[in-house]
Amino acid sequence: MNGSNDLGALIGRILLALIFVVSGFGKITGFAGTASFMAGSGIPAGLVTPALILTILVEFGCGLLVVVGFRTRLAALVIFLWLIPVTYIFHFAPYRHGTSAMINMIMVMKNLSMLGGLLFVASMGPGAYSVDGGDE
Repeated sequence: MNGSNDLGALIGRILLALIFVVSGFGKITGFAGTASFMAGSGIPAGLVTPALILTILVEFGCGLLVVVGFRTRLAALVIFLWLIPVTYIFHFAPYRHGTSAMINMIMVMKNLSMLGGLLFVASMGPGAYSVDGGDE
C-alpha cells in the first residue's frame, strides 16, 4: 500500500471497529441489563452469562485489536463469524415475535454492511499504520 491507502486503512479500521468497542464497553458497564435483554430475546438462561462474556470478548477485545492493528485479520474474521448468528438471533428471529419489521430490516442491513467491512479487513489486512505493520 502507499501512504494514502495506509492512512485510509487506519481510519477505516477505527471507524469500523468503533461500534464494537463502544458496544462491548456498554455490555461491561451494563452487564445485568444486557443479560436481561438477552434472556428476554430467547437466549436460554444457562447460556446467557457465557454468551455475554463471549460477546464482550469479541466486541470489545477483537474490536480493540482491529483498531490498533494487532492480529487484525484474525480479529476481523472472529467478529465476522460472531456477527452472523447475532444478526439472525436478534434481527431475523424477532420477526416471528412481531417486533418492528422496519427497524429489524435496518439493523440487518447495518450488520450486512459491517460484515462486508470486516471481510474486507480480514482479506486485505491492516495497512502499514498498525502494530502488525501490514505484515500479517
